[in-house]
Amino acid sequence: MSQPHIAVRTVSVKLDSDTRTRIENLAEARHRSAHWIMREAISQYIDREEKREAFRQDAIQAWGEYRETGLHATATEVDTWLASWGTEDELPAPVCHE
Repeated sequence: MSQPHIAVRTVSVKLDSDTRTRIENLAEARHRSAHWIMREAISQYIDREEKREAFRQDAIQAWGEYRETGLHATATEVDTWLASWGTEDELPAPVCHE
């Protein structure tokens, strides 16, 4: 099965000698190229930051909804519900109220 053509573009990054040495040491230990280590690090960073940004946007949206409706569950209600998880008396999620 052939893979679709993926456009690849070279970019450069200026690294201090300590960081470059650390990358090279890790690459050698992992039997990978320094290039692979850097691509993997960038990919993992982007994935993590995209998830963090999505979480932040969800929080902003939730805050806006709360300000509009006033609907919420108290910390005590949520704590009680979470404490019941995995027990024989597991409770349903608390109902939002004003």
